[in-house]
Amino acid sequence: MSTQKGPISQFIEHNYRHFNAAALVDAAKGYEEHLLDGGKMLISLGGAMSTAELGVSLAEMIRQDKVHFISCTGANLEEDVMNLVAHSHYKRIPNYRDLTAEQERELLDNHYNRVTDTCIPEEEAFRRLQKHLEDVWHAAEAKGERYLPHEFLYQVVNSGILEQYYEIDPKDSWIVAAAEKNLPIVCPGWEDSTTGNIFASNVIKGKLKASTVKSGIEYMIYLTEWYRNNSAGKGVGFFQIAGGISGDFPICVVPMMYQDLEWEEVPFWAYFCQISDSTTSYGSYSGAVPNEKITWGKLDIDTPKFVVESDATIVAPLIFSYILGH
Repeated sequence: MSTQKGPISQFIEHNYRHFNAAALVDAAKGYEEHLLDGGKMLISLGGAMSTAELGVSLAEMIRQDKVHFISCTGANLEEDVMNLVAHSHYKRIPNYRDLTAEQERELLDNHYNRVTDTCIPEEEAFRRLQKHLEDVWHAAEAKGERYLPHEFLYQVVNSGILEQYYEIDPKDSWIVAAAEKNLPIVCPGWEDSTTGNIFASNVIKGKLKASTVKSGIEYMIYLTEWYRNNSAGKGVGFFQIAGGISGDFPICVVPMMYQDLEWEEVPFWAYFCQISDSTTSYGSYSGAVPNEKITWGKLDIDTPKFVVESDATIVAPLIFSYILGH
């Protein structure tokens, strides 16, 4: 057992000996070794990890340079900020399994959007952010400038305009930590988010041009340039939380580079871990075992591979705590 680590890490090493618990330890140690050897790490965020307040542990990972790139859904990009500015208005429903359809409709009528046991307060969360995002979209378009979705959000956060609304300690917001470091982000499928819908509504109304926010193809180009500049030496690892587009989009950059661009000597991903509660199944991306990714040119035979089949809201903070030495 490591003596320099804190009590959480020591508890994990002493108690987590078998099955998914052991996989958690192996994945954490593999992540740590990858960083110690000079490697970089990409984390992908699927599911509702920002609604689950993963920022409490992820923000510190960003501040301590334990993560170098994030791929996330539009929902995870915006919901961290929504929690930051409207936390006191969120409603928790522990008995969510027992809700009737009528009770669900009542939540909607009261402007609550439910994610499992947590209801996002539509008016306070979305609208506090909307005006300030619309301001930076309009300002960019007036100057003939275009930015990626996360760059617009960084402009709002770094301007300090949202500080008047802060309802949690900003050190627990991963977007605040990322914006301060200008951490590279890809947000594939950003259109499938509340802020993406708000932007689309502005375009439909004729208030903004669709081209003012850069596209998913431009995100792939952005990731390609970053990967090419950062994959030397130990290489780049891939830490995937849940599945979906936030995982599939960035991992495809490697086969794209050597198959479609026909670039030579493109390094495979140098580490892979997936936290998933998806059942291993037929045709499912989330439920595919890591070895399947070898056939797609994403991982190699000897790439360290880990799967922790459990709830990411439990597993990810523990792995992050171990890497941070807590």
